[in-house]
Amino acid sequence: MEMEERVKQIKQQLSAHSYKLTPQREATVRVLLENEQDHLSAEDVYLLVKEKAPEIGLATVYRTLELLSDLQIIHKLNFGDGVTRYEFRAEDAEHHHHHLICLHCGTVDEITDDWLGPIEKRVEKEFDFQIIDHRLTFHGICHRCKDQVKDPKKLVGSKVT
Repeated sequence: MEMEERVKQIKQQLSAHSYKLTPQREATVRVLLENEQDHLSAEDVYLLVKEKAPEIGLATVYRTLELLSDLQIIHKLNFGDGVTRYEFRAEDAEHHHHHLICLHCGTVDEITDDWLGPIEKRVEKEFDFQIIDHRLTFHGICHRCKDQVKDPKKLVGSKVT
């Protein structure tokens, strides 16, 4: 779907909850769309929005991200480094997709297939637990860094270098 169509769709989602797509919110949405693959933090979003609309404050960006998250337009992600990141919720996905996080360079790659269906069924049956959603994150060394890292086990428990 092209950018203008997605902006229009988000405007409709906001409107359905009695919110408007203000210029500040639109600038934030556009930055998120333009950088969708990057899993931006609020500060990242703010710095990029500031280039387009210098009058926007950090608090406005935070409020917009919270609103979009509350309306389930975007997901909040935490990869264990204390930084909240954001990504769009896939409209047609039954579950959230999964991530591969490189402990060397910090790159986050996505796994869009959901391989956990059989495990979900087993958990629901064995524990009488109704699963609503799940998230899976793998920490390791990406294909871009694997030749640079001599002892990957030393990175276990470390922050991204």
